Amino acid sequence: MKRFVSLLLSAGMMLGVCTGCGETSEAEFSIPEISYPENILGSPSTMIPEITVDQFSVPENEALTFVKNLKIGWNLGNTFDAVDVNSIKPENELQYETAWCGTETTIDHIAAIKAAGFNTVRIPVSWHNHVDAEYNISETWLNRVEEVVNWVLACDMYVIVNVHHDNDHTLYYPDSANLETSKANLTKIWTQMAEAFVEYDDHLILESLNEPRLIGTKYEWWFDGNAAECQDAAKCINTLNQLFVDTVRGTGGNNATRYLMVPGYGASTDGACTDLFQLPTDPANRLIVSVHAYIPYNFALNKTGTEEFSIDNALNCKEITDFMDRLYGKFIMNGIPVFIGEFGAMNKDNLEQRVQFSAYYVAAARARGITCCWWDNNAFTGNGENFGLLFRQSATFNYPDIVQAMMKYCE
Repeated sequence: MKRFVSLLLSAGMMLGVCTGCGETSEAEFSIPEISYPENILGSPSTMIPEITVDQFSVPENEALTFVKNLKIGWNLGNTFDAVDVNSIKPENELQYETAWCGTETTIDHIAAIKAAGFNTVRIPVSWHNHVDAEYNISETWLNRVEEVVNWVLACDMYVIVNVHHDNDHTLYYPDSANLETSKANLTKIWTQMAEAFVEYDDHLILESLNEPRLIGTKYEWWFDGNAAECQDAAKCINTLNQLFVDTVRGTGGNNATRYLMVPGYGASTDGACTDLFQLPTDPANRLIVSVHAYIPYNFALNKTGTEEFSIDNALNCKEITDFMDRLYGKFIMNGIPVFIGEFGAMNKDNLEQRVQFSAYYVAAARARGITCCWWDNNAFTGNGENFGLLFRQSATFNYPDIVQAMMKYCE
């Protein structure tokens, strides 16, 4: 059953659903009335610095223009990516959506993101708690993911759907010993994802893997190109990325030309910029390199690190521009788009510093033809990784200054 998504969404009509298992579902989705909040970011922030960065020469091609038009993104984090909550029974699998973030996603959340100026929503999805022994995805779970995808599209934004916390020896694991198991698992999952979204237009992007890495080893967060283990992992990730492209393209329809995102080892800059990383062969020539970069690490991600960041601190700025220059030199200059699918700086009661960071990071990226996507896990207090911007209980922004800073420099 074909779904003419753009037409139906704009008309607010009902959408029929094709399940990932190849059967036609009786489920239908209606698009709730969308109410965009006015002035959701409040008065203009006085914290946003004036930044001038060198503008880099960016080749002109369709793929780079496409990623430029993604503008600035927001992650629906700690939501459909929640995993392994022992208290949730299989028949209550939709409870995973709220298990980590505490709030069920609504159209008001998506409308607030649009109203703030974001143009892309990345929806991380973990699948392994929602499949049977043959890796058939639960219709209930897939339908719920698709429902939220439809809301993003109804709000006239782009949406990214991926395979998130499924990196495990029993699922997929990027080494030769587990390669055949990984290929079997991922081929089945990717096929069902692709079939579910086969008629969606280019506003939907599929992403192969999230931070593929050797979990539980000393190389989990450190890519050493001279280490045999990392060399093997990079080779396996290349194989899996190629399998992803072949699998999605093979389902036909709009998947034959849909934009696809692929990472290197750990989705890190090192994993992408190493000569060991190979971009898949793609007959459509519509690939995007996916990178995650919480840099400077001690400011952005290290809970015991520094609270300080300043655009007047040359070292702070250099840590950002150094990794972006590497991405620009290897990919952008050669006409290959880059999307930083996760970035941000956790709250350390240092709002002004986070505003300066956000402004500079986005400005530097956009100057090089790179688009960024903030990691929002709806976490604001406590000792965890507090990257929350949108307070989902009320669909309002706790830190509108940060959002304004990103919006100022994302054009």
